[in-house]
Amino acid sequence: MITFVKCTFNPPQIPSFSPQIPPYTLYTCSSAIKFTTLHLKTAFLWPFKVKHPRNVLIMSKSTRVIDDVSETGELFSLLRGLGVTEKEADVILVRNPGLGLVPVELIRKRVRGLKSIGLDEVALSRLISKNSEILTAEEVGRFIKFLRSGYGKKIETIQIERLFRGTEACLLGGFDEKVRVLVEFGVSEEKIGYVLNNVNLSKAICLRSSEEFKRMLTFLSRYNAVGIIAKRPSTLHYDLDTHLVPRIGFLQRLSEGNTDGVGEALNRLPAILTYSVEHLQNHAEFFRSSGFTDQEIFKIVLIFPNVMSVSVERKLRPRLEFLKECGLDTGEVYRFLVKSPVFLGLSFERNLSLKLAMLVKIGYVYRTKELAMAIGAASRTRCEYLQQVISLFLSYGFSCDDIVAMSNKHFQILQYNPKSLEEKMEYLIEEMDREIGELLSFPAFLGYNLDNRIKHRYELKKKIVGEDMSLNKLLSVSSEKFSKTKKKLLVQVSSELDEKDIETDELVRMWRPFCVFKYIKNCE
Repeated sequence: MITFVKCTFNPPQIPSFSPQIPPYTLYTCSSAIKFTTLHLKTAFLWPFKVKHPRNVLIMSKSTRVIDDVSETGELFSLLRGLGVTEKEADVILVRNPGLGLVPVELIRKRVRGLKSIGLDEVALSRLISKNSEILTAEEVGRFIKFLRSGYGKKIETIQIERLFRGTEACLLGGFDEKVRVLVEFGVSEEKIGYVLNNVNLSKAICLRSSEEFKRMLTFLSRYNAVGIIAKRPSTLHYDLDTHLVPRIGFLQRLSEGNTDGVGEALNRLPAILTYSVEHLQNHAEFFRSSGFTDQEIFKIVLIFPNVMSVSVERKLRPRLEFLKECGLDTGEVYRFLVKSPVFLGLSFERNLSLKLAMLVKIGYVYRTKELAMAIGAASRTRCEYLQQVISLFLSYGFSCDDIVAMSNKHFQILQYNPKSLEEKMEYLIEEMDREIGELLSFPAFLGYNLDNRIKHRYELKKKIVGEDMSLNKLLSVSSEKFSKTKKKLLVQVSSELDEKDIETDELVRMWRPFCVFKYIKNCE
């Protein structure tokens, strides 16, 4: 059964708002198929709720017929097509009534733009349900344009989705400008994509004004530290006034004004900025109480910035006490830490205890300076490498006492790569025809580069003095002093050429310098 009801009424007058709008006849259809006609004879926007806005038909008295589906209905259909549920679509339209004022075609264009930057319908459905402003905000349109070209293409889709999900549309304004500022201040174009994909874009860029962003980069540039952003992008999360200025200021005071040194420390370990001023102060006070000056403390920090991450009670205090038990005074402890600062950070159970056991087993005496120096060298290599080095020396006929004697003369032999050591020992025996026992008097031989130092000098020097030469004098002299040997060789080779039966015509004289040069190159 169909029931028709017709109602004519005059709504109350509102003095402050009286636009002249012709009367309209609105038809609404419910699931019970009841039609209601409302004649609005005055200019008044009377609010009413439509249960199914897709089925609304609007007829004007001028007989102009708009489409069977209204603008609101088309928008509703568009949202449903993106996977938004009917309930969510109703909520979106209530929360953002401005959507109804925007032509549907423009919203379709925005949707196509969002899809063009990699957002699929599932992602769009989630984003629109959470923040429908992305369909209308002008800032979003400019941001989409940025993402389609230049540096914006480097941003991953997942980052874009996170940004839209957690950032108000109005905060996207100026995003492209801030990215260009990053490049202008020194973040390379190759690294800008890595930076943008490894930060919270909302926190690092959108929530900062352009002026604040530039002020932070200007501050870092004083220490030549803008590059740390490429190494640790999360640096952009720090607030300038509450994080960066106090922490870098502490390092500046500790270094007694060494700005370049502070910048070097920051570039070596950007993560040092994660520590609070109280944390940094606590470590500095510990070293001061152990007899170190601020300059000495900063020197250790500069060489091994990770010292600030080492626990004072679990590692720093026991390690310094061990060195003092071995007989090292404050000055010797400082020199030890400058050479082997990583000793402070290694695990005792998984590293140092194993190395100490090996050193004591081959003959080192516990709580002696020799053991301290040996463990300092061993701390710069892996446990398995140390074991292989000891085994290598034993395989070449050295005793444990010999190994201890050599390492007491040159502690670094314990930290060398075992494969490199074997190549040098083989060259000493096979090519140089020397006794392996010569290493007992000059173990530093194993520390020189095989190709650029040992081979080069040996091949050049044996032309002058033959194979019988001191290994110490061959390798330990400076490059400047050794260059005089080349000049001596040049004179000798020239004399050899003069003694040969060579025609002295003009052509030979022209080619003599080339012959000498080629002869020397062959020696090298």
